[in-house]
Amino acid sequence: MADALKIGIAGLGTVGASLARILVSRANELAITCGRPITIAAVSARDRSRDRGVDLSGAVWFETPEAMAETADIDVFVELIGGAEGPAERAVRIALSRGLHVVTANKALLARHGVELARTAEEKGVLLNFEAAVAGGIPVIKALRESLTGNTVSRVYGIMNGTCNYILTRMEKEGLTFEACLKEAQRLGYAEADPTFDIEGNDTAHKLAILTTLAFGTEIAADEIYLEGISNISIEDIHAAAELGYRIKLLGVAQRTESGIEQRVHPTMVPHDSVIAQVDGVTNAVAIESDILGELLMVGPGAGGNATASAVLGDIADIAKSRPGAQRVPVLGTPAENLAPYRKAQMQSHEGGYFIRLTVLDRAGVFASVATQMAQNGISLESIVQRANGGAPTDAKTIILVTHATSEDSVRRAVAGIKSGSYLAGEPQVIRIERPKAL
Repeated sequence: MADALKIGIAGLGTVGASLARILVSRANELAITCGRPITIAAVSARDRSRDRGVDLSGAVWFETPEAMAETADIDVFVELIGGAEGPAERAVRIALSRGLHVVTANKALLARHGVELARTAEEKGVLLNFEAAVAGGIPVIKALRESLTGNTVSRVYGIMNGTCNYILTRMEKEGLTFEACLKEAQRLGYAEADPTFDIEGNDTAHKLAILTTLAFGTEIAADEIYLEGISNISIEDIHAAAELGYRIKLLGVAQRTESGIEQRVHPTMVPHDSVIAQVDGVTNAVAIESDILGELLMVGPGAGGNATASAVLGDIADIAKSRPGAQRVPVLGTPAENLAPYRKAQMQSHEGGYFIRLTVLDRAGVFASVATQMAQNGISLESIVQRANGGAPTDAKTIILVTHATSEDSVRRAVAGIKSGSYLAGEPQVIRIERPKAL
């Protein structure tokens, strides 16, 4: 049997502690499967005294992850600290420059510095693995980087944030407000004390940026993503969607167009009978559309200690099974030096159409004025419904519009025209509709 693979773990929080427990408790099975033992040779964490449910007395402790990356006697540096900058970024750069393999679950780091880090790893001939950075335990990185070689991917989309999916599921199934569901998510540990990063879509955007690069061979462009969170989704939107045969999900969508790559994160209505609409709670789902395979949907736990640790362990096992001198799979699917510059797509027609909810004062001519704004902006309507408003003010009514395929620009212009009419009793709500081909 080959010599042991020595790893150093930076960060012993929920994921790091779970990974350590698995490595120790299943050491014999892993040695057989990987063809060599895997040992924890070094660790770095802020609190040495904390009970993590595993004996780490055989590992060398380091005060900082940078010190471990620079001097520890290890083969693999495992970064589980988090953050795009600071100790995580410095330590990963040190480890790669030293010629160590790196495994990370840090999507923020990759979204900000992924191309540079990939270039360093490829120059040094080492692996930079990051399966756990996107969709937790779902092996979507390996699918795009290796399994779908030869396929031309046209679209990648999915539910990539368990906090948002949990909130939207509870709102629909229990009729709770967004605020009530968020508070419960925080109580259960699904949402942070400051949930902004999750509920405003930033977390999904980082993951989508990574998938976009893997799918389309372009440089990472996290700052080029249209971003909209779920904080403005009301129970009225949930009910209206259900009546129309849809469920609301926060989706990240990246697709190839004739003018470039389109990336967007926003609440989306999906048909109630589609597979992705059935993905509830903290579960994640990622769909890939390609020319040879067709459509692939992967569903599984998107977060949590064991799910994320499982993905990290898979990356470590890949390194353990690799041999010196073997051809390395490019970090981002395409060699870093061959990644194409990101070209943002021009505004185009959205095939699924839009849901528009307007709360208007109950006055003569309002209905006609709304329809006129739609027509003047070239928007064809699939349906238009007017009904009594369920909330205050009592002299208001709700108008729900569902459009045929149209552009984002046309919809925004029409809504701006409606807002200038001085008959709105609340802020308009606009939600894209997606109609997956087969999912």
